[in-house]
Amino acid sequence: MNKLQKEKAYYHLPGLFEFYELYRVFMPLFREHREYFYDWCDIGSVYGAPADCIWGGGRVGSGEHNPREVLALMQEYRISARLTFSNSLLEKGHLSDRKCNALCSVFGESREVQNGVIIHSDLLLDYLKTNYPGLYFVSSTTKVLTDFHQFLGEVERDDFLYVVPDFRLNKAFDKLNTLTETQKDKVEFLCNECCFFGCKDRKNCYEAVSRKNLGEDCPDHRCTAPDADNGYRFSKAMTNPGFIGIDDIRNTYLPMGFSNFKIEGRGLGSALILEFLLYYMTKPEYQLHVREEIYLDNMLDLF
Repeated sequence: MNKLQKEKAYYHLPGLFEFYELYRVFMPLFREHREYFYDWCDIGSVYGAPADCIWGGGRVGSGEHNPREVLALMQEYRISARLTFSNSLLEKGHLSDRKCNALCSVFGESREVQNGVIIHSDLLLDYLKTNYPGLYFVSSTTKVLTDFHQFLGEVERDDFLYVVPDFRLNKAFDKLNTLTETQKDKVEFLCNECCFFGCKDRKNCYEAVSRKNLGEDCPDHRCTAPDADNGYRFSKAMTNPGFIGIDDIRNTYLPMGFSNFKIEGRGLGSALILEFLLYYMTKPEYQLHVREEIYLDNMLDLF
C-alpha cells in the first residue's frame, strides 16, 4: 500500500462493483478537473463485492461488473481496490469457494498499487495470508468494536493495515487522542452511518446478512430502531451523534493526526453516492459542474 501523506483526508468509497459506471465517469473528472475538488482530500480506496460471494458481509453484494474491468479502472487511476469479505459466520468448508478465490487471485496480483480485503473472520484471515500474500487486510466495522480497549487491541494487531471502529467511538476524543501516531495511521472512521446511535442489535443485523450471503434460507433482520422504516437518509445521518462531516475532518480529525475516512453506501443508489462525493469532496461552487458532467453521461443510470 502506498504511503499516505499527512494532513490529507483519504476517503474509502463504496461500490467497487456496484457503482462501476458512476466511478467510470467520476474518476476522469476527478483527475482532469482537480480544481473542482478540495485539495485536502483524496481517494484512498474503493470497496465492494459482486453478487453471490459467500465470503461477503456487511451488505448483500449486488455488483455484476467484470472483475478485470473493475480492477483496470482502479489501476488506471492508481486507487486501491478492496474486496468486502466480512462474513462473520464462515466455516472451514467455505474457504474453497471458487468465485471468492478467483477474485482474490485477480486482485492479489502484484501491482504498483496494492489491493486489500475487508475482513471479519480470523479463519478467513489466516487462509488469505497463506494463499494471497499480495493483499493487505482491513478489520471490518462488522465486528462492532464499541469498547475502546477491544478496539485498541485490534489496532495493535500486525495483521491489519487499517481498523474500522464502530461509529459510536467516532467522538471519543479523549481516548482517541491517547493513540500513538502509528496507531492513528491505522484508524479508519465510518463517517455517514445512519444506524440508530443507541442500537444494541447491530451484530445480529450483520449476522443476518452473513447468513444470506451463505445462501441460508432465513428471515430478514427486522430493525426496531426509531424511523427504521424510512431507510437511509443522508439528512438523517447528518444528525447522528457519530456523524463526521467535512468541518469535523478538517478542524478536528486531521489536526489530531487521523487521515482515513470510510463512506458507507454499497446498498444505496448511485444518485445518493454522488451526493456523498459532492458533499465530502467537491467545492460548493463546483458541485453543479460535477452534477452536470455526471448527469449528462448518457451511459449512466443514476436511479
